[in-house]
Amino acid sequence: MIVKARAGYVRQSPFKVRLVLDLIRGLPVDEARSTLKFTNRRAAGAVSKVLESAVANAEHNNALDVDQLYVAEAHAGEGPTLKRFRARARGRVGRIQKRTSHIVVGVAEREEQVH
Repeated sequence: MIVKARAGYVRQSPFKVRLVLDLIRGLPVDEARSTLKFTNRRAAGAVSKVLESAVANAEHNNALDVDQLYVAEAHAGEGPTLKRFRARARGRVGRIQKRTSHIVVGVAEREEQVH
């Protein structure tokens, strides 16, 4: 069972958020936390909050063991784009697109492998 947490309308482009999500996808939760802590990207803070929320949901709502959790799913979709304009030379206008993201992180319990 995958337990998810979601953060919507995060003011960062989905491309930049996906770079951070690719680092933690498939890792155990402890490893993902330490990876995010030492990742030098602004998106790491938002992704860390969503990961902690997913872990809390798994622990409190579904009574899953936190030590057995891993990041089963992590993706960022595109949210609405804020469109702004900036004055340019000779009376023209330069368009500025301020992108937003919807971040989803899902954690699941690792099944014990029987040999």
